[in-house]
Amino acid sequence: MEIEIHNAFANPGEGLSVEMDEMWSFYHDKSHEVWLWWAIDHKTGVPIAFVFGTRKHKYLDELLELLKPFSIGTVYADNHSAYSDRIPEENLVTGKKNTQKIERRHLTLRTRIKRLCRKSICFSKSLRIHKAVVGLFIDIFFFGLSIDLSTIL
Repeated sequence: MEIEIHNAFANPGEGLSVEMDEMWSFYHDKSHEVWLWWAIDHKTGVPIAFVFGTRKHKYLDELLELLKPFSIGTVYADNHSAYSDRIPEENLVTGKKNTQKIERRHLTLRTRIKRLCRKSICFSKSLRIHKAVVGLFIDIFFFGLSIDLSTIL
């Protein structure tokens, strides 16, 4: 399936400014890598969308598809080749200077969710549980959503 990505972007300087990055984690053992691709609002630091996958470009494509309704103007990202391959040059600003908020969000996730720490005996046994834990944390911590556990247990 071919995804038309370039229509997701507004003119540079217009639309929403976002920071994008990817964060490594694993489930079961370190050979089962999981990458969290996500985008946050550059001004507020609020997450806009996230996708789990590998480091392949197709997961950035999925993230960009989720961002289409937001009319993205400027994207701040690191120097990963996926960003320069998929995002128009006039909309992309690379480097660590403008990605401090999303890097801080990585630290929050790793501090609050023990299974995301690199050197820990805590880990998820399945990909499904790993995605659920991280996704629920983002929903609860960043958006203040409450979960009625009586419906789950």
